[in-house]
Amino acid sequence: MKIAVFGTSVSNDFIPVLEEFFQFLKTNEIEVQLFKPFYSFLVEDLKTKPYYTSFFHSFVDFDVNNEFIFSVGGDGTFLHSVLNIRNFEIPVVGVNSGRLGFLADISQDQVKDALTNIFNKNYSVIERSMLQVDFEGHRNIDFNFALNEITVQKTDTSSMINISAYYGKELLNNYWADGLIISTPTGSTAYSLSVGGPILTPDSENFVITPLAPHNLAIRPIVVPDDYEIKLKVEGRGPHYLTSLDFRSEAVEFSTIIKVRKAKFKLKTLQLPDQEFFNTLRNKLMWGIDKRN
Repeated sequence: MKIAVFGTSVSNDFIPVLEEFFQFLKTNEIEVQLFKPFYSFLVEDLKTKPYYTSFFHSFVDFDVNNEFIFSVGGDGTFLHSVLNIRNFEIPVVGVNSGRLGFLADISQDQVKDALTNIFNKNYSVIERSMLQVDFEGHRNIDFNFALNEITVQKTDTSSMINISAYYGKELLNNYWADGLIISTPTGSTAYSLSVGGPILTPDSENFVITPLAPHNLAIRPIVVPDDYEIKLKVEGRGPHYLTSLDFRSEAVEFSTIIKVRKAKFKLKTLQLPDQEFFNTLRNKLMWGIDKRN
């Protein structure tokens, strides 16, 4: 068996977990294609040498024979792995080195059990919808796809912007606000959730459209089916507004029209025993902290 391991950085406190992780792979004679910048960080900054059998530097030299991609870090690292690997046939597995993580959902004390379940094929595959974002009047961002969301928002002025959102051929609304988020079901537990958006299950075939600080308090988040294109026209002061695809941001001219639709491919992730979606929600959001629940 061969797997890939991706990461960016982790803290010194995570070294014992890393050692347990790589030792399991070595003991079970699993081939490991390790992300070279992550290897350099571990050796130079943490003074630890992980087990590996080969390296990859980007999606260009990534081995398609890998059976899994392990992303070591938080949800941000997980999103970076999607950009750096760009392979949607191989499931991505998130190992959490931080605190809250919906994508990197294998906690530090679960690593050995999780690896045992994975290599014993005791899991199910969850496919997650992605967004395709096209810019009309501006060059497309490299790899114009997002797992969580696209956000448009004001940039170099305190004035609000006006966002005209069209769902298919129909005007959805004119949003006078600081910005607007269009998220996937996966992204419903990210930025959208933090500004009052609803939570969707990963298999929901929907988009969530959530305004940022709307001028009219009657404007609320809305859930729409994901089989239509959403078009955004933005007006405001100054020359630019800001667009963000997950963690990548770029300023574009107000003349730019953004078109958002569901990508033709989905990202594969794993669901392990006792890590069902609602169980994860209860644990991550501490829904059971009130003993009445």
